[in-house]
Amino acid sequence: MQLNWTPEERHFRQEVRDFAATHLPADIRAKVMRHQRLRRDDYVRWHHVLADHGWGAPTWPEEFGGTGWNAIERLIFEVECFSAGAPRLLPFGLAMIGPVLMKYGSPQQQRELLPRIIRVDDWWCQGYSEPGSGSDLASLKTRAELDGDHYVVNGQKIWTTFAQWADHMFCLVRTDPDVKPQAGISMLLIDMRTPGVTVRPIKTLDGGHDVNEVFLENVRVPANNIVGEPGKGWTYAKYLLGHERTSIAGLGHCHRELRALKELAARTRGSDGRPILQDSRFLDRVSRVEVDVMALEMLLLRVAAARGAAAPGPEASVLKIRGSEIQQQLAQLQMEIAGPDAWPYDPEWLEADAPWHGPDGELSATGAGYADMRKTTIYGGSTEVQKGIIARMILG
Repeated sequence: MQLNWTPEERHFRQEVRDFAATHLPADIRAKVMRHQRLRRDDYVRWHHVLADHGWGAPTWPEEFGGTGWNAIERLIFEVECFSAGAPRLLPFGLAMIGPVLMKYGSPQQQRELLPRIIRVDDWWCQGYSEPGSGSDLASLKTRAELDGDHYVVNGQKIWTTFAQWADHMFCLVRTDPDVKPQAGISMLLIDMRTPGVTVRPIKTLDGGHDVNEVFLENVRVPANNIVGEPGKGWTYAKYLLGHERTSIAGLGHCHRELRALKELAARTRGSDGRPILQDSRFLDRVSRVEVDVMALEMLLLRVAAARGAAAPGPEASVLKIRGSEIQQQLAQLQMEIAGPDAWPYDPEWLEADAPWHGPDGELSATGAGYADMRKTTIYGGSTEVQKGIIARMILG
């Protein structure tokens, strides 16, 4: 297989690089590079910048308002934007419910909902996990009972990222309790402003609350808000998770954090007064993780070249495992370099309007990044679950 960049791909890489350098708002770039918390408006502003340039949906086909880029172009776009300090594009609309609606949604859902995803006129969240039903998603207990032209939903979701900002939730519910677990699940689109929806934040180690509990009490959802056919939610959920796991690999994030790791190690001095990057043992660890990043990129390129626009298969699980582990390794190495300065002594220093200072003029927030990265091997399906998928689908 030929994995060298073509002249056209090199030109496209430079185009994306130049665009990010000139159009990414400086305040957003600073927050991302410092591991500060982003606010809702920060994400929305970057999405608007891309949408105004015609790049709002880099993974979508042109018929639905996307760029129509091939898999290699999408990969280049991700790496260059991340390297420039851009925030991650919100995956819940673009990479998760969007592809599901394009494949299984009704014409009305496609017409009304897809254009609003591109500019984040609607912010989506994912209603999958429940207390006791995370990795074993088929055991979910949230019920939806048909009452005339509405479903009445009762249950609880947990670990719902950005539910506090969301306008809508794509939610797995049990519509038929009398069949085998997978066959009785449907996917509903729920307006988060509907009476009976309550969001309660969950505080995480870094003092933030990106994740939430969502309580659904007699929530009335129009019956035409069901995606596809009743009882087919398990099929749609698996299709969605394949796209999510591929994006979790986070190659662009790995490139950016590898560069940050090297810069931090070059300017931080060890007990012998030399930059830590000159310590042969630590340099060996940095080199090992750099090789891992290169191998992840080669794997992503092979998958992209082989599959094109086809739905992700078991390779999504391989990418999810390796990408999430590498992200954790990079965060750990950064935290070890920072030492006692790894964690802000006041969590409010992570906020965007906080004073930013430290021993070298900038406060290190690597500890917060380390804590945040611990979840990457869990969400989107834990590493153990991914290994089970690989065993069944590849090894037989």
